[in-house]
Amino acid sequence: MHRKHLQEIPSSGSNVSSGFAWDWESGRTAELLSGMGVSVLRKERLGSENTPQELLVAACSPHKKQKVKEKEKDFVIVRRPRLLREAEPGVSWDALPDELLLAIFAYLPLNDLLKVSMICKRWRCLSFDEFLWQTLDLTCRNLLPGVIGQLLPAGVTVFRCPRSSIGSPQFKTMKPLRVQHMDLSNCTVSVPDLQSILCRCERLENLSLEGLVLSDDILRSIAKNTNLIRLNLCGCSGFSAEALEFMLSSCSMLEELNLSWCDFTATHVKAAVNHVTSKVTQLNLSGYRQNLQISDVKTLVERCPSLVHLDLSDSVMLKPECFQYFHQLIFLQHLCLSRCYQISPAALVELGEIPTLKTLQVFGIVTDSSLQLLRETLPDMKINCSHFTTIARPTVGTKKNHEIWGIKCRLTLRTPSSL
Repeated sequence: MHRKHLQEIPSSGSNVSSGFAWDWESGRTAELLSGMGVSVLRKERLGSENTPQELLVAACSPHKKQKVKEKEKDFVIVRRPRLLREAEPGVSWDALPDELLLAIFAYLPLNDLLKVSMICKRWRCLSFDEFLWQTLDLTCRNLLPGVIGQLLPAGVTVFRCPRSSIGSPQFKTMKPLRVQHMDLSNCTVSVPDLQSILCRCERLENLSLEGLVLSDDILRSIAKNTNLIRLNLCGCSGFSAEALEFMLSSCSMLEELNLSWCDFTATHVKAAVNHVTSKVTQLNLSGYRQNLQISDVKTLVERCPSLVHLDLSDSVMLKPECFQYFHQLIFLQHLCLSRCYQISPAALVELGEIPTLKTLQVFGIVTDSSLQLLRETLPDMKINCSHFTTIARPTVGTKKNHEIWGIKCRLTLRTPSSL
């Protein structure tokens, strides 16, 4: 596009003088005018042509008075015609459809996703689309008050958050959460804050609250999740036997249950063995020393005939007399009796008669020499091959394993930080 020729402006009969004097240097004047979008023309010899009056503009603010010197007629100021802005190459972000932006945002880690949510209203809406928040990993983080209340309602279905410090969730609605798999093991969280999270969960299939202080209200909230398959309450405390009974009666779909080393009385233990669902296939009731009796084993076996993995370690009241009940478990493959001190190494040979039994953990019962002899006697059975139980635990293996119950979380913070 060619710029129109600018005619010289006569000095007479005009509202703007043909020359101006400024209070600052001419070099700064030219720089200022250039920034204002006006051009400086050197005065040429006057001709007979006239320039329309509407092309003239004032070079400074109308509120400022201009100082005019008759001797200085170096330039005139005219309006430059508006040029059409040339289109920038490529496609504008604003022109991209929501579906494409969501596909791009899906590649962002959590840190960057939170940053783009502050760009504009549209991007904030898209960045909190439930499609992007299905899996969330906040392991070992310091979660400030309000963070959980903002992130979980975004559509999270898999939430991994062990060993974190959780501030008050501060939910803005009582709308149920969509979380189906949640690991809050060994978190620092108050009982009321934990209750405020669990009371909004009704779709849980896998839940781990290992090492936390609970309450009767929390167990009643867990009981609302009738589709619960795996539950890990290892080392928990703070709830009554009645609440435990109600929860176990409600969660009839449980397949894996870890109730080891809880703050149980004998009443708690009896509530567990009398109300655990018959569908359970993996059960950990270790750590109850004098509170777990042989009669409890009898009740448990009769109630849960489908047991595949049973851990009764650290139950010092158990004797070889309870072996007869293990023979009734036709699917039993893994048995743990570590530190059941009234069971002698010689009596363990009888367990070799269980045809389905593959592994036997008896740490603390047999010495190294007795262990070697036992392995020779039971060559088809793996003995003392694992120190830790995996029943209902969300993460198995090394610390590099970031999965929970076999599900990998996509959204995670790349560096340690607070939220």
